[in-house]
Amino acid sequence: MTNQLIEQLFVPAFGNPALNARHDGACVELGGIRLAFSTDSYVVRPLFFPGGDIGSLAVNGTVNDLAMCGARPLYLSAGFVIEEGLPMATLSRIVASMQAAAEAAGVAIVTGDTKVVDRGKGDGIYINTAGIGVIESRDVIAPSSVRPGDAIILSGDIGRHGMAVMAAREGLEFESTIESDCAPLSGPISVLADAGVPVHCLRDLTRGGLASAVVEIAQTAGLHLRLDEAVVPIREDVRGACEILGFDPFYVANEGRFIAFVPADAADLTLEILQSFDVCQGAAVIGSVSETPRGLATLKSRIGATRVIDMLSGEQLPRIC
Repeated sequence: MTNQLIEQLFVPAFGNPALNARHDGACVELGGIRLAFSTDSYVVRPLFFPGGDIGSLAVNGTVNDLAMCGARPLYLSAGFVIEEGLPMATLSRIVASMQAAAEAAGVAIVTGDTKVVDRGKGDGIYINTAGIGVIESRDVIAPSSVRPGDAIILSGDIGRHGMAVMAAREGLEFESTIESDCAPLSGPISVLADAGVPVHCLRDLTRGGLASAVVEIAQTAGLHLRLDEAVVPIREDVRGACEILGFDPFYVANEGRFIAFVPADAADLTLEILQSFDVCQGAAVIGSVSETPRGLATLKSRIGATRVIDMLSGEQLPRIC
């Protein structure tokens, strides 16, 4: 439904070349310098969860959107919508987390805004972050650059963020603690660029998870994306939690995972680089791109059957990021 809202209302109203690219951020040029610009709002509940909190989420989420444009993130803004009665200790903890995340990602929070809403009207706090980064390569990293024959590489296991938040929200306890994968991804992306890997497209797997990302890219690129379920890394505790709660891990949000589209002959080098980072230890080739059937994403199941991957319908996990 969010996708329909964007396609039917916002794109027709605001349509321009940067927006129509349907990327994680806008890629624009100013005085001969290519810049990436992105913004996002964070409404996660609860505010603190295993592996992260709304503060680290707000910083890493925007940093990662810029990185998916092939940019080196530089500066962020931070807007706070604070509910009347939020304890100062809670706000201080969130602000400290944001600063720690910004330092880890190598960015500075340089401007911001605060607003206060009536008690009971704001879930404690909402945060908006916007960011800019510089794109140092002349290559266009976007869905439009995906080519038949590309390998699809996933940077690590999926589903942990959504299950970590769900467990904290509902007070669920599993045999092992599931922690969010919330982390900055600009480091691995910059090393890929420095190594000369010809990356065609990047997409982080936030709302809607892996499935929604591949559907969006297949439709935008007008190509066929085929995934192999057997090689998609999912931790057993996450898989078990999803089965118990009735969720499909392919649609569960992540905050430290992305997919990369590279030529098949660059897949080994890409994996070698990604696996040198702790955040990408589970990186794997999970599929490939072909010319037809155009605009479709399909999944080869563990038993060898093939099905079409659809957009997520309904609201699987609200207030997740």
